[in-house]
Amino acid sequence: MKRIFTLTLIVTLFSTAAYTQTKKDWYIIGGQISNIDLNFQKGNTSFSFDLTPRVAWFIADDFALGAEVLFGLQTGDGFTTINYGVGPVARYYLKKRALTDVKKTRWFVDGNVGIYGSNKKVSGSGSTNTNGLGIGLGPGIAYFLNENIALEALAKYNLTVGFGNATTNNSLNIGIGFQIHLPKSKLRAMRKDIN
Repeated sequence: MKRIFTLTLIVTLFSTAAYTQTKKDWYIIGGQISNIDLNFQKGNTSFSFDLTPRVAWFIADDFALGAEVLFGLQTGDGFTTINYGVGPVARYYLKKRALTDVKKTRWFVDGNVGIYGSNKKVSGSGSTNTNGLGIGLGPGIAYFLNENIALEALAKYNLTVGFGNATTNNSLNIGIGFQIHLPKSKLRAMRKDIN
């Protein structure tokens, strides 16, 4: 009987630990890499990527608010494009596991709004700019390697509405990244160690 009780307790602890990282007062620190492209086409060699670091705080179970910064670069024969942005983000983790066979996965919905832009300079023909209000929304899936680290994939629709005479950009981005989930108490201890 004692063994059954102990085994039940261990199973209960491990099954609930999969959800503790999205509880209130935990933090997310991490980022994503998206739009990675390397093209060796003769006469059209190009390279592009976007990097989006972020930090967020769970204000309620499964719901986090925070901020992100976007830096993107596209370069090729005769052109260079710089993408940038900054603004608040929100993320909501769905209650059900994403895949019933993989118990460490969680679906989430990710959204952002802020000031975003894309500035393209073309050799010999000037530049085109889109600077304005950026909005993004999309689903994602996170795979928790352990209680603190999650690998994730995110498909996000992004819309930038330019100010003034600027154009409007819209795109679908597929990103991969990782997030570190830390409780508030752990961050306080780390801050004390640094000081």
